[in-house]
Amino acid sequence: MKLGLQLGYWGAQPPTGVAELVAAAEDAGFDAVFTAEAWGSDAFTPLAWWGRETTRLRLGTSIVQMSGRTPTSIAMHALTLDHLSGGRMVLGMGVSGPQVVEGWYGQPFAKPLARTREVVDIIRKVLAREAPVINDGPHHPMPYAGPGATGLGKPLKPIVHPLRANIPIWLGAEGPKNVAQTAEIADGWIPIFHTPRSAGMYQPWLDEGFARPGARRTRADFEIAATCHLEIVEDAAGKQAVIDAMKPFVALYMGGMGAKDQNFHKQVFERMGHAELAAQVQELYLTGEKDKATALIPDELVDDMHIIGTAGEVRERVAQWEETGVTTLLLSCRSADEVRRVAEVLA
Repeated sequence: MKLGLQLGYWGAQPPTGVAELVAAAEDAGFDAVFTAEAWGSDAFTPLAWWGRETTRLRLGTSIVQMSGRTPTSIAMHALTLDHLSGGRMVLGMGVSGPQVVEGWYGQPFAKPLARTREVVDIIRKVLAREAPVINDGPHHPMPYAGPGATGLGKPLKPIVHPLRANIPIWLGAEGPKNVAQTAEIADGWIPIFHTPRSAGMYQPWLDEGFARPGARRTRADFEIAATCHLEIVEDAAGKQAVIDAMKPFVALYMGGMGAKDQNFHKQVFERMGHAELAAQVQELYLTGEKDKATALIPDELVDDMHIIGTAGEVRERVAQWEETGVTTLLLSCRSADEVRRVAEVLA
């Protein structure tokens, strides 16, 4: 099991102490550091800024929103960072949701599966640098010949020769079709709610993708990077305090993310067997009763989604996650001491 430091995206202001966190992760034997984006800070700039002082950590995005850039622009970011880091870039991408895609980026959200396949294909063409990049798909036609085109578009290859043609591409995916496609076309998967209890739900979807003709990977060399909160406590009372502190975040994803009728995170909870609970939480959350929504979240659900316990309990739980096929745990740590403590316990 590898460990990744999940820096996430910024809140109202840039976070402090990140350089110390990243340095501690490098020294403690973490495998990677990841950044994310929503509709504020971007994923690539902090990764380059804080990653510049590292020599060993893989540098990953978890995740880049595909609608925020053209596929060739994403490929340019990836090949640039891969050169600057000496071949340590991991490109994690996802489709986001209709509220962000259409509301923030001003792009249509329709057909996310087909768009994902097209974006991945174009990026791989750029990184291969075997020929000028042409794409006849409907989402990112290259050269562009639609309304307003001059007719002067020219197929191009990147000026810079990519350091690696096979920069790993990991995809964020939640639904059955999306997970199956990820297993088919990607090098890894970034699930948001992959737990020991829910892992069995995902296995047939992954197997379907691995079995498709031309699948890029097999289960043996496919990476699964699961996000969770890991915290080492001294006793049962400490564990309960952490569980209580995590409940508002579970309620947010279950009831407050996305549109009422199209909340992909809520749909995952429904598939996990929490449909009635998710409906109640969403109803309360969207009417402003967030505290009541949070109070409905059971301890058992939080305990399943995260790794919280004494040092011995944490080691046992990490082993359970590894048994489900997870290759990397993406962890949000608050201090350098916490990074070192986690590494020590899981050494």
